[in-house]
Amino acid sequence: MMISLRRMNAILQKDFKDFSRNLAVSTVLIMPIGLGAFYGRGGVNSIEAHYMLINLAFVMIATFVQCCLIAEEKEKNTLRGLMLSPASTTEILGGKSLLTFILTMITVSITAYLADYRPANIGVIALAFILSSFFYIAVGTLLGLFSKSVMEASVIVMPVVAVFSMGTFLPTFVDQYPFLKMGMYLPNIQLIELAVKVEAGGGFGDVLIELLIILAWTIILCMLTAAIYRKRMVD
Repeated sequence: MMISLRRMNAILQKDFKDFSRNLAVSTVLIMPIGLGAFYGRGGVNSIEAHYMLINLAFVMIATFVQCCLIAEEKEKNTLRGLMLSPASTTEILGGKSLLTFILTMITVSITAYLADYRPANIGVIALAFILSSFFYIAVGTLLGLFSKSVMEASVIVMPVVAVFSMGTFLPTFVDQYPFLKMGMYLPNIQLIELAVKVEAGGGFGDVLIELLIILAWTIILCMLTAAIYRKRMVD
């Protein structure tokens, strides 16, 4: 089936209008950017600190905003109309994710720049950022499908924000609590390990395992989200 870029663009424009009207959601852009400027002025220059900000930007924009956009469609009873429209699942979910993806990449880039993070290999880091954004958007879409309103979405996303932002410091507790080793395979932790290897001079081949783990998480979440979406279509 051919994907209609016109339909996806129409969904993108609608989401942009909804996003610009909802100040409660749009103001979340300020938090990671403001923290990035604060860290940059404070001279904080560790990988862990940089990636706490970057992971926070991912989860606050890609997950929180996406979750609220989907929940708002459900609250206004417009998501059902999209489901019953000629647009395919790929067109709808892709269109609903375009605005979030653009905002995420812009916010993460500005946050990293203000925090004075200059990766040794920007190509590898950019690829990792793109894969990570897809993962966080999939998480946001999935949570949005389970939310009935924007208010509920704001609450249900909080544990995810905590895990994927503050979870950056998980490696420091692994020696004390061995059961946390499973958490080392989370995408946010893999992103940090990838960044450490890049700063040590590693190239694409050196971080392939980390990229594949993030990609695997992304594929699993995308498949799960698509399955839940299709189930909602026949509810």
